[in-house]
Amino acid sequence: MYDNPGNATDQEKFLDQSIRVVKAESFEMKRCLDKGKTMDALKHALQMLNEMRTSELSPKFYYRLYMDTMHELQCLEVNLIQEFAQEPSKLSNLYECVQYASAIIPRLYLLVTIGGVFIKCGLGSRKEILKDLVEMCRGVQHPLRGLFLRNYLMQCTRSVLPDFPETEEMLLSHNSTLPKGTPQLKPRDGTVEDTIDFVLINFGEMNKLWVRMQHQGPSKEKEKREKDRLELRILVGTNLVRLAQLEALTEEMYVRDVLPSILEQIVSCRDTISQEYLMECVIQVFADDFHLATLNEFLNACGQLQQEVNIKILLIALVDRLALYTNSSIEGQPAPTKMQLFEIFSEQATNLIKNRPDMPMDDIVALHVSLVSLAVKCYPDRLDYANMTFLGLRQVIEEKGITDIEAFGKVGRELTKLLHIPIDEYKNVLRLSELPEYIKVMNYFDYRGQCNIAAYMVQNMLEQETILRHQEDVDAAFSLISALLKDQEKQPESSHETEEFADEQNLVARLLHLIRADDVDSQFLLLNSARKVLGEGGRHRLRYTLPPIIFELYRLVLQFADMKDEDEKWDVKIRKMFVCAMGTIGALVSTAELAELPMKLYLNGAITADRVLFEDNHTVVYEFVSKALSILEDDVVDSRDRVRCLQLTVGTLLKTTHLPEENWQPLANQTVLAAAKMFKKPDQVRSLVTVASLYWHGETLETNGDKMRNGKKVVDILRRSAKIARECLEPLVQQQLFIQLLSAYIYYYEDKCAEINVDHIEELISRTQDNAVQLDVSAEADNLEKQLGETIHRLQLAKIDVAASQVASPRTEPDLPQPPSENEGL
Repeated sequence: MYDNPGNATDQEKFLDQSIRVVKAESFEMKRCLDKGKTMDALKHALQMLNEMRTSELSPKFYYRLYMDTMHELQCLEVNLIQEFAQEPSKLSNLYECVQYASAIIPRLYLLVTIGGVFIKCGLGSRKEILKDLVEMCRGVQHPLRGLFLRNYLMQCTRSVLPDFPETEEMLLSHNSTLPKGTPQLKPRDGTVEDTIDFVLINFGEMNKLWVRMQHQGPSKEKEKREKDRLELRILVGTNLVRLAQLEALTEEMYVRDVLPSILEQIVSCRDTISQEYLMECVIQVFADDFHLATLNEFLNACGQLQQEVNIKILLIALVDRLALYTNSSIEGQPAPTKMQLFEIFSEQATNLIKNRPDMPMDDIVALHVSLVSLAVKCYPDRLDYANMTFLGLRQVIEEKGITDIEAFGKVGRELTKLLHIPIDEYKNVLRLSELPEYIKVMNYFDYRGQCNIAAYMVQNMLEQETILRHQEDVDAAFSLISALLKDQEKQPESSHETEEFADEQNLVARLLHLIRADDVDSQFLLLNSARKVLGEGGRHRLRYTLPPIIFELYRLVLQFADMKDEDEKWDVKIRKMFVCAMGTIGALVSTAELAELPMKLYLNGAITADRVLFEDNHTVVYEFVSKALSILEDDVVDSRDRVRCLQLTVGTLLKTTHLPEENWQPLANQTVLAAAKMFKKPDQVRSLVTVASLYWHGETLETNGDKMRNGKKVVDILRRSAKIARECLEPLVQQQLFIQLLSAYIYYYEDKCAEINVDHIEELISRTQDNAVQLDVSAEADNLEKQLGETIHRLQLAKIDVAASQVASPRTEPDLPQPPSENEGL
């Protein structure tokens, strides 16, 4: 094809030599044109065009030489048009003289150039000149040179090709109907049909030259030739683009003349590269309604292509384009008839898979991706079309014996695209339950693939706010995402340790909040049924999926609380909701083997039950708090966790206001006991200080909204705390505890706790000051000394306030100050 390919450096060298000649000759050519010496200018043009005969350059470098040369030829064309616009007769001699050039490549380039000038100046028959030029170009059969020559022919004649629909018979018929005296239309020089013939001839010859490149040269350079051919493919495709741009091209002409000629050329060339590229060009460049009119002919031609041609790409491109076209609307009206597109393409895909048993599985799935896209987008109401596609794919998978498709492999990526299409297009995941084959195809994925698709469904439901109002909706949703709800056979043992597992279970937890029935009774039944399904998910899933059910039950209780007068069984139903919540929390303890989470849920349930005044609500509150204390004692092991959980328990008891004294006291005593049983003595002290607030700010049913104000019990607990603090052996820690105790004493003293003795506080201050002397010099010791000073100052202010209040007249009790925090004074 070219004699001396060489390396890039050699090619650059040959190109530079040729370009220098082109520039030198073009300079002389322009000088002669400026002096009016046209013949001399043509001689220099011939010398310049001699460089196009080179065999030293590869297609890539030959193209660069071609572009520089064409630029100079355009300058020649412009000058000739300007010179002979006034005297067109001189062009005839020029056209004759050029044909005597000895070398065919320069001669034909000049003939094409002057032929274009001839047409633009209005001389001769445009139809005959075009026919003459396209036939003369047959004289160059070298693939590379011939391709560029014919491409130059298309470029030069692009603006002069006839694009008029009238034929001579049509003009005669039109003129015969005109009244006398009316100017008649003159026959135009060529019609669109002449242009079609011209372009089709040029296209056929260029394709032959392009294919011939594959068979020239040694077999070891086959890959290089294929690469070169791919670089030149756009030269051939330009012909099809020009045909598609003809405004006068009608559907009838396309069906009768254009497509049959193109398909005949493509099929007869028997070249894989050519067939694949040109068929794709046909799909992309011609109008959609043309494709609809010739769909069967095009698909029949696809069946005649070489076995190596990737027909999958062609069918996918055609399906996607027609699906988009038929699904569009113009001014609110549907696009032209959809015909039976799905049936046609489905049958074609089935035959293709059957006739090509070696077709890769990822190509088969990709083909079904386009079919599903067509079915879902163009026929949204025909669920049977989509289901039929999934059925066909499942049968192919079974025939090939595939049982486990990797999520991130080639087949897996295509299958993911396939399964995403109905989710995205229907915008309602519940419709997938009407596609029984969908789930069967999804089950061919490995565990990770199934989870990815299920998570994508949940994400879509959350984005679209797909509400689950009925039991059928819940069952359908859970069936589709079962891979996320239960352990699977393909599930790896360590899958629950991954971030993906946690993210997916959090999505499921969010989904549960979309269960919203139309009434309270139905909502309870839906939550109860969901709880049963989720309860089978295994211990690792329960920590994510059961808490949303519990909180939905609490929300339902609060919603139902305002309907007491509307339901005779109000008390029974409220109690039943709490029993369901308690049982669900119990599963977190027994099955999921959790401690802190169920304890928090128990405490939250106690607060919720205390807000709803139903029969025996105090029993429910007592049961929730007692179970939380039981978990604190038996299952919470870490010291810091125990302290935190105890604080939550104290906060819950302070929040409850409707417990009878007989129920409140055992819970409070048990809380004090739990505080005293802390493993570390500093934790015991801090916890007891926290618990003491129960007997000062706590409320029971008997107090009628007033605080308990049991100063004697508060003082007993604080003295017990001080005794434990004195037993601490670390001076620094002991000092911290003393300061915290002082803060607690002063707080209750400020709050008018009569049982607090100032002398006892001052004694504790004295002990704290003595202890400060024993501390080693350090930044922390200095900080504690500063805190102690602030505490003493606070006591002095408190004494002044108490003394003033005793002198002043009685007044309304002020709002209580906030209790000291755990770390106050540290």
